[in-house]
Amino acid sequence: MNANTPPKKNNWSWRSQAFRGLIYQVLAILAIVGVVWFLAHNTLVNMRVRGIQSGFDFLTQAAGFDIGESLYPFDSEQPYWQAFLVGVTNTLRVAILGVILATILGTLLGVGRFSRNALVRGLCLSYVEFFRNIPVLLQLLLWYVVLTEVLPAASEAWTLGPFFLSKGGLNYPIPVWATGQLFAAFGFVAGIALIWLYRRWARLQFEATGKVRSQFWIPLYIFIGGGLLGWAIGGAPTDFNNPVKGEFSIENGGALTPEFLAVLLGLTLYTAAFIAEVVRGGIQSVPRGQGEAASALGLSRNQEMRLIMLPQALRVIIPPLTNQYLNLTKNSSLAVAIGYPDVVSIANTALNQTGRAVECISLVMLVYLTTSLGTSLLMNWYNSRAAIKER
Repeated sequence: MNANTPPKKNNWSWRSQAFRGLIYQVLAILAIVGVVWFLAHNTLVNMRVRGIQSGFDFLTQAAGFDIGESLYPFDSEQPYWQAFLVGVTNTLRVAILGVILATILGTLLGVGRFSRNALVRGLCLSYVEFFRNIPVLLQLLLWYVVLTEVLPAASEAWTLGPFFLSKGGLNYPIPVWATGQLFAAFGFVAGIALIWLYRRWARLQFEATGKVRSQFWIPLYIFIGGGLLGWAIGGAPTDFNNPVKGEFSIENGGALTPEFLAVLLGLTLYTAAFIAEVVRGGIQSVPRGQGEAASALGLSRNQEMRLIMLPQALRVIIPPLTNQYLNLTKNSSLAVAIGYPDVVSIANTALNQTGRAVECISLVMLVYLTTSLGTSLLMNWYNSRAAIKER
């Protein structure tokens, strides 16, 4: 061995900090597993002593109750696992729509805080301070009371074209399913693929020529055009199932119940106030010189915000925005307070009928854990793409 060669380190020696750290981590994991096993075993033993049934076998039994709102038919003869699936879809429907609407509204409010119009700035600030400082549960209850008490009965529903708004909710026309709708769906999917190709081409063109291509309108036209082309290829069906005002209710068509509307409105308006502050903070983090440079280049105020400020602020906005998405999804569990059949409501009903408290609560925890981790993974992936690439 050369005298100048440093001695080889023994990575498996107790003197190695990495080896000691690995041992400590393994011991910590074993301790956690042991505690969890002890608690689970002790719980099962105590439940068995008291004659309390346990296990997930009840999921295959008939639920014995109906669900007032579902994206697909469900009756009391179907098993509990399908009832939980209805609750999961109802939860996801509120969460996904709420995230989209809250993002749009929150972004507009956050940008509005930088308006040169004092009235617009004041309105945006008032909105944020009002909705952010009222508990979300009270807002859900408020919207539910408004939708069920203030609105007229179905026989006197407010009408706007084919739409009806009453205490029974919002009724709207739905297309009669035909081949054209299926081809339209394929067209939308093809449009998304073409948008990806277009945006990649536009980026390469910008790097080569410096010419900025539309990143919003042309992709929007591609998306809509793909759907319309598929609809036309499928025969261009135009039949709709329109709602009809009855004596006691609105019949036919599609419907959004007041419970769903109350949850969606409450979560959207509440979360949008926090997203607005996230957007405002992200824009303020961009150096002022960027805006001055944009003005010197002759960019309008709209172009400055859209092309200079927001793209740079996005790197600061995404991490706290992820937290707001997670909060909205978890706050949807409060929908049980106004009778919306989300996964928590379904679990409560199943718990009362079967007595399987641990199992039902575990399923609810698993649903929210899965949705939260999925949201985090998606947003972390997007954050890695938007982050500054260092050499």
